[in-house]
Amino acid sequence: MGIGGGIVLIVIGATLAFAVTDNVPGIDLTVVGYICMGAGLLALVLAIILNAQRSHTTHREVIERRDSGYRY
Repeated sequence: MGIGGGIVLIVIGATLAFAVTDNVPGIDLTVVGYICMGAGLLALVLAIILNAQRSHTTHREVIERRDSGYRY
């Protein structure tokens, strides 16, 4: 999902929770908005943690030396 998906979920959730005044029978749009904001926040935090782990990896270069037996 990534950082962008988390931000989109937060925006959609905030819009549903605070800006929509329409009534849908059987569905509370405010609660759906809060759930979307929570999921977006979780996705954003996980994306940041995974990106931080990815940038702290180390790479090791292995150079093999072959002795041919000749001495100069």
